[in-house]
Amino acid sequence: MTERVLSTKKNGMAVLLLSILLYILAVVGTILFAGYGLFIPMALCIVYLCVGWLFWPGLKVLGPQEALVLTLFGKYIGTLKGEGFYFVNPFCVAVNPAAKTKLSQSGDVDGSANGAKNLGALLSGSGASKEPASKKLSLKIMTLNNSRQKINDCLGNPVEIGIAVTWRVVDTAKAVFDVDNYKEFLSLQCDSALRNIVRLYPYDVAPGVDTTGDGQADEGSLRGSSEVVAARIRDEIQSKVRQAGLEILEARITYLAYASEIAAVMLQRQQASAIIDARKMIVEGAVGTVEMALDRLNQSGMVELDEERKAAMVSNLLVVLCGSHDAQPVVNTGSLY
Repeated sequence: MTERVLSTKKNGMAVLLLSILLYILAVVGTILFAGYGLFIPMALCIVYLCVGWLFWPGLKVLGPQEALVLTLFGKYIGTLKGEGFYFVNPFCVAVNPAAKTKLSQSGDVDGSANGAKNLGALLSGSGASKEPASKKLSLKIMTLNNSRQKINDCLGNPVEIGIAVTWRVVDTAKAVFDVDNYKEFLSLQCDSALRNIVRLYPYDVAPGVDTTGDGQADEGSLRGSSEVVAARIRDEIQSKVRQAGLEILEARITYLAYASEIAAVMLQRQQASAIIDARKMIVEGAVGTVEMALDRLNQSGMVELDEERKAAMVSNLLVVLCGSHDAQPVVNTGSLY
């Protein structure tokens, strides 16, 4: 389905003024013709008074970044885009299958909220010809916040992740006619794309994991490569929703954590890894300090130590430098040996 924009229909004000003027003339003509006994012209005026309102359902008012997809007896005739006062065939019907679908998103066109009304139905007072403003499609940039999902990463660990997708409608005909409900379609494709991408990455950097598909291990992870992961999710969603006339502007990870059933275990693992790394650093610093102390003593010739005393000194210094508590020294007031 190819979108066809009706750009030559902004003559709603002229049609409205003309119809009002004809109503006034019909009322005046009915009175005058009745007085002169001219029943045929009087009957024509009365007929117009009865059916003249049929022009008013064809009057459409659109605000900025709104669109209206119109069909005539089931055939797509075009789309009204942009702000303006339009007049179309009064028998045209606006189509929007997703009019009543409300997702966790911003920017839905809501007739009760923005006050935009079908002027023809308002003036005529006819419920049969009334088209609610919710039939309008919003062309604004909208943000979809899908619910958090529990997905296994490439190592099999369950993680909870949520994304926010910024999108907009770029082809109204495809959005309305090529899919059943473009909002639900977008939501389902976001869920599917999220699962397809997240399962390729570990939560944290893991050895021997290939996240790019080039056959070589890399350091990609959900926590450390969030920008790359978000870009891949955006491209995956765009490839799926292009047929629905939607454009994905951006996808961002809004929530990322281990699932509750393994969160405590993974926290202990991270703490143990951090403690081991800290101990390695402390030991390396202590060994360097002891080595420097022995070198300085040898260079200065202040004290001559045999191998046994050197070993005792190294042991004492390592205990002091590597201990997690303050050392309690014992002062020797006797001889050196």
